[in-house]
Amino acid sequence: MFSENTIKSGCIEVICGSMFSGKTEELIRRLKRAQFANQKIAIFKPTIDNRYSDVDVVSHDLHSITSTPVDSPVKMLGVPDDVQVVGIDEAQFFDDSIVEVVQTLANRGVRVIIAGLDTDFLGKPFGPMPALMAIAEDVQKVHAICVRCGSLANHSHRLSASTNLVELGEKDVYEPLCRQCYNAARREEKRL
Repeated sequence: MFSENTIKSGCIEVICGSMFSGKTEELIRRLKRAQFANQKIAIFKPTIDNRYSDVDVVSHDLHSITSTPVDSPVKMLGVPDDVQVVGIDEAQFFDDSIVEVVQTLANRGVRVIIAGLDTDFLGKPFGPMPALMAIAEDVQKVHAICVRCGSLANHSHRLSASTNLVELGEKDVYEPLCRQCYNAARREEKRL
């Protein structure tokens, strides 16, 4: 526990990549290490993400950690003063106010760990993720394996015909692809 004489040093860490790359798994790993070190943590996820659980942050491997679903990043500022680590999953689903929120938390001395998709299904930067990566002290890009050729995958290819930016789904809706396989799939979709 921090005493009044302890100097807290906040920071922002971003874990990004495509679907099925292990972003949430890495977030959970870092948060559980902080818990093991007896650090006080708070975990948030967007209320829209209810794929595995309404409350828990759950990886595709079904590892989980209890979180607080929020519809606005501003609600994260209500964490108690003794919280040392804040985890945020699926950050791409939040609006741009998340950037100021995580800056405020880090400036208070909190270690903020963020996981999210860096690009959407069209291969374009996703929501606030580019700004979060720009202000972070540490950015780790994790990769899936391309299901078509076995190379490192960095694209989340949508299998459904939906054009909605946000389309929750698993392997029935998305597949991880490398650049070449993703570009080939997009060209094929345009021909249809």
